[in-house]
Parts: sequence; C-alpha cells; structure tokens
Amino acid sequence: MSTSVQTGLSNAFDTIQEFAEKYQVDVTELMEEIAPLHDREIEINERVIHYALNKISMDQPNWTFLAARFYLNELYKEAAKNRKYDHLKKYGELYSLIQTLTDIGIYSQDLLNTYSKEEIDEFALSIDPERDYLFNYIGLFLLADRYLARDYERNLFELPQERFMIIAMHLMKDEDAHKRVGLVKEAYWALSLLYMTVATPTLANAGKSFGQLSSCYIDMVDDSLDGIYLNLWDTARLSKDGGGVGLYYGKVRALGSDIKKFKGNSSGVVPWIRLINDTAVSVDQLGQRQGAIAVYLDVFHKDIMNGFLDLKTNNGDERRKAHDIFTGVAIPDLFMEKLEEVDESGKSIGEWHTFCPHQVKQIMGWKDENGTPLGLEDFYDETERKYFTERYEEAVHHPLLPRKTYRAMDIMARIMISQLETGTPFLFYRDEVNRQNPNKHVIGEGRTSIYSSNLCTEITQNMSLTSIVNEKEDDEGNIILVRKPGDFVVCNLSSINLAKAVQANVLERLIRIQVRMLDNVIDLNTIRVGQAEKTNKKYRAIGLGTFGWHHLLALKGIHWESDKAVELADHLYEDIAYYSIRSSMELAVERGTYSQFSGSEWETGCYFEKRGYTSYRWKKLREEVAGRGMRNGWLMAIAPTSSTAKIGGSTDGIDPIYSVEYAEEKKNFKFKVTAPDLNHITYDYYRRARHELDQIWSIKQNAARQRHIDQAISFNLYVRHDIKAKELLRLHMEAWKHGLKTTYYVRSTSQAEIQECEMCHS
Repeated sequence: MSTSVQTGLSNAFDTIQEFAEKYQVDVTELMEEIAPLHDREIEINERVIHYALNKISMDQPNWTFLAARFYLNELYKEAAKNRKYDHLKKYGELYSLIQTLTDIGIYSQDLLNTYSKEEIDEFALSIDPERDYLFNYIGLFLLADRYLARDYERNLFELPQERFMIIAMHLMKDEDAHKRVGLVKEAYWALSLLYMTVATPTLANAGKSFGQLSSCYIDMVDDSLDGIYLNLWDTARLSKDGGGVGLYYGKVRALGSDIKKFKGNSSGVVPWIRLINDTAVSVDQLGQRQGAIAVYLDVFHKDIMNGFLDLKTNNGDERRKAHDIFTGVAIPDLFMEKLEEVDESGKSIGEWHTFCPHQVKQIMGWKDENGTPLGLEDFYDETERKYFTERYEEAVHHPLLPRKTYRAMDIMARIMISQLETGTPFLFYRDEVNRQNPNKHVIGEGRTSIYSSNLCTEITQNMSLTSIVNEKEDDEGNIILVRKPGDFVVCNLSSINLAKAVQANVLERLIRIQVRMLDNVIDLNTIRVGQAEKTNKKYRAIGLGTFGWHHLLALKGIHWESDKAVELADHLYEDIAYYSIRSSMELAVERGTYSQFSGSEWETGCYFEKRGYTSYRWKKLREEVAGRGMRNGWLMAIAPTSSTAKIGGSTDGIDPIYSVEYAEEKKNFKFKVTAPDLNHITYDYYRRARHELDQIWSIKQNAARQRHIDQAISFNLYVRHDIKAKELLRLHMEAWKHGLKTTYYVRSTSQAEIQECEMCHS
C-alpha cells in the first residue's frame, strides 16, 4: 500500500472520529463498514458520503457536515489530478491555476494583466482551506456542480476558496493599486466566511472570459411594431447571457383597438406575449435552462380580462396561452379602494373601468412638457394629491372614450383564481412604489417613473421607453438604426447571510465592502444591450439584500408569529439601511455621486423624513449625504436567494422554512435536508413551517422591513389549497394597507413546486 493511500485512509478515520466527538454521534457502524475498504480510497469516500446522507434526520442533522467533508476529499482529488499536484495538500498553487485557465480561455486575461505574481502569491497565503468545513453537503454540492470553474470538458480545476478569491480579485481589479490588495483580502474575508453571497451570475462568471455579472433586467415596450420587435431582440440577447427579464406591456394597445385609423384591427397584447413565451423557450440561459421572463400589465388595461389573467391557467383556448412566462399586475390604490365598496348587504359593488392605452392618448389629450401624449399609466397618486385618480375619473366621464366595465371584485377574483392555480400574477402596488421612489425628481411629482418590477418583484427603478429616431445610410452604404435610449433597468444583487453576519456582529464592516463590490460590478459588467449599459451607469443602482431570516429568528429564540419578530425586522433592517447609505456616501466622496443625485430625495433629505429617521446618527448622516452625495441611486432590494442561501447554509430570503426536514434529490440518489442549526432548542422555532404560519405575521414583518428598503422585497404568501377567497382577499388587502410595494408568488399547497429563475435568486 502506498504512503499516499495509507495517509488518506488514516485521514478518513481521523475525520470520522473528530466528527463523532464534535457532534456526539455513534460512528461504530460506519467504521466497521469502511474497514474492509482499507486500500480503496475512492470507495471509502463514496461509502462515507452515502452513509452520512442516509443518517441525516431531525434527530441527527449534523451528518451533513461529514458528508461534506468527504465530498471535499473528492473535489480535492479531482482538482489535484487535473492540475497535477498532491491532493493531500488540498489546494495547489493559485498562480498556476490562473495561468492554466487563462491559457485555455476560461479565465479572463485581465487577472494576469492586473495582478503581479507576487500579489497573487500573497492572495494564496490568505486562502484558508479550513473555511471549506463551513459548508453543509447540499451547499457544497450546489457550489461544485454549478459554479466552480471547469475546462470545456467539465473537468474540475477550481476549488471553493479559489472561487471566492477569484471573485474578490475580479471585483477589485480596477481599484487603486495602493489599496487593491487589502480590498481583495477584505472581499475574500466576507465571501469565504459565508457572511454574504454574490448574485448567481457574479458567482458563476466573475474572473471568467465570458458571461455577465448582473441578475436581471426590466424594460418597457413601446406601442409600435418596431418597439415590440426591438424589445424582443434585446430580451433574447439578455436571456442568452443568463439574465431574467421583466417587461412592462401597459403601453401596448388593446384587443380591438385601431391601427393607423383602421378600426378593430389590433390583436392586443396576448399574441405578442405568446411571442415572448416562445423566445423564453427558444433562447435558453447559457445552455442550462430556458429563459425566465415576467410580463406586467396594468389592472386598468383593457386586455387584463381579455386573456392576460388566463395566460398561464389550464382552462380555455390554448392558442391564447403562455405557460412559460410569468405574469404581474400593476395595481393603483384606487382599485383596492373599489374592492372595499359594498352595499347594505355587504356585497361588493365597486365598479372598475378598463381602457385601451392607445385610445386614451388619442382622445384625452394629456401631454407632457414636450408635447408627448400621456396615458393613465403615466400618473400615480401622491399622498397629498391624487394625480392618477383625477385622470382616471376624467377618463371614466369622457363620453367618447371606449371602456369595458366590471365589478372590481370580479377582476380580483380572476387574479386570485390564477394565483391559486399557477402562483401568479405577482402584484405591484404602483402608487406606493412611486411615492417612495427617491429618484422621482427625474420625471416630476405625480408622473409615473416606475411602471413595473422585475422577475422576482424586488427591483423598483426608473423606467422609460427606448425609441427609434432615425434610420440612415452611412458613407459605406451600411444601414444604421439610430435609437434614443430609455431607462432600461439593471439589477446588481448581493445578499447578507443574516444568521452568520448578525451573530458574528460584523454588519458594519461587511456592508462597507459589500457596497463597494456591488458598485464595482456596475463598471466591470459587459451588457449586450446598450441602453441597459447606459442606465446602469446613469443611476448606479445596486440591490443589497439578505437571506437567513428564519434561521436568525431560530438562533435568537424568537417565534415567527410574534411581536418580537416584527420588532427585530424593524431594528435590524434600519441598521442595514444606515450602514448601506453611509457606505454609498463614503464611496461618493471617493469616486463622485451618481449622475442624477442633484434634486433627488437623498439630497433634499425627504428620503429620511418619510421614514421618520430622527435619531442623532440619522440626522448626522442626512447632513453628510446632502453635502457629499450618494454613489448609488438605489441601494437595497431583498431577492429570493434560493440557491445561494443553500450555499451559505441558511434559509431562503425572508421566507419561513419549507419544512424542518425534507427530501432533496440530486443525480442518482435522494437524501434528507434539515433546517440549519437544528437542535432541541431551535426546533421549537422552526416547527411551524410555511403553510402553517399565519401570513398576517409575515405581512407585519415585511411592512416593518419595507420601511427601510428603498426598493422592494420578494415576498411570498403561503396558503393552503382550501383557502377561502375571502381570506386570500384579506391577505392582499392587508399587504396593501401595510404599505408593501409588491407581492411575489401566492404558493398554495396544491401547486406543484414552482420553477423559478435561478439568475434572480442572488
């Protein structure tokens, strides 16, 4: 037997014994099972992994860490074989790895062009293999399977700590040379200790010669053939690069509207959405999964009941279906108020009128300062003045404007029926979003600047149309299409692991480096769509989020359905907001403000007033922001974080756990997964899972949290399949009354597991 095998065998027994002592578990049976395999190291690894995974249960959750340790051995061995070093060292030479993967075209040449060998060798000294032991099995499996760098034949080259270091190096490569090394080490500290995760595209593509770093995009579609097809082209290119896309279709004319004065010729939005659906299926994301696209429509658009709400349901004409996209409805306060109008018997009587946006512009004659026609969708209700309501009432009373009239409750019933069957549409409370927008000054009070959200409902940023202004021939005979770029939203995401960062008391230090990393993503990114690139740099918007909320509650001994949970959400997210705003202000001092800072609610102080920030620290920060500026136009957004939360060893986003224990199927075997840090103490705070919890408490928590988040939050409602319509309506009414900006899926126990966009799950 070789020394290498003897040493490997000895390490296996030592690891098992160390695990047994740490977690007080009996490993006698396992030791006996692997004893006959004394000279077959690969079989030992496999046998231990399968044994450990089969032992995972509510009573013995920590077997996951033994499975992870032996899976690490497999990764070390595979990487060492491909890179030609002794796997017992665990990690090989970092410089050699970078050189090899750069030579074959996996890594970008920028890494070697930016950093000297001495600097890279210094980074290698910071790599700590012991931090690999922080992973549970499912987290390590996902990281290795999806994100670690491999060659074109999928041979593994990169190891977990190297992925974190490469991300840090890539995101800091354009920093000042005098402080760059320190910033790389700081970013590595934040990533390697799992205090934070970067968005899926950043995790997968940072340091590489292909792919982009942002999660998702939002665009609005013009009411013209050129606008629709150019948007489709933009959407296809972004989807190909792995971005989820949100589209606002509220300006496209409705079914039966006129085209070039020919009456009744428009086919409405549904056929165009079917075309988007086919694009989502045809243009997949990096060859791994079909594209993910959400389409939003206003509840006052005539097509809302002409097929839009039935796009994903299983009943009706399949020729008017789009099962592969996601839907969202933009809802004004006035519609929710109409739902509350009842007669003496308690029957809902509120009327709701729907219009074609093209006809509204033709007939109503509203125009902006440049003479451009405006529609209902271009106004929202402020606190003091109801701009949208005024225009809506004008439209309702105009004798020549066609409309379709319904009971508001009938529309809401159709929304809820679709939600219980498909999970969608998402809801977007347009007035609240625009009221709380710190950058509404770009358009002006009362004029809509945010029309819809993204694929995961956490992004709310200024939007405007891209239009064709000219088509001309150059001197060489080429036909050039000239487009005036609108605001095409880009989501740059990253999330704090609350269970680790809060417990370690590192929020202030962490958020400072995290905001810098996100700001750097903006400049480092390569986006195929020009107007998205311009918007990204115009507002420099980022979305710092969180995951591990339920995990944190369990560690702190706080029940989900409690005032303490609501209070913690309020205080914790106020701290996160404070550190985020201060970090952006500090970057503005160093690098300059975003281009639209002047006149924003950051500068005027209105942002701080609205949220009731009156303590000394907030007053001081408000003065500093007014005088020094902000680097980023938007700062915070809470994404779902499904995959990366698992990598971080915690719970998804701000969601309650799916179950204390559930089965996960990977490749050729199935194993159990338990809630993180599960023991006889935390069990009491985990035992009521998603569909058992009173959703009103979730709404209260989210309202407390939303006050401090300048964008929005991916917030699911979990209901039982037999929920009464009245109860689901109550949840929606409470969400609106508590000031939530959006709601994500309505997840019913009768639905199959909803497939979500990995790219948006930061």
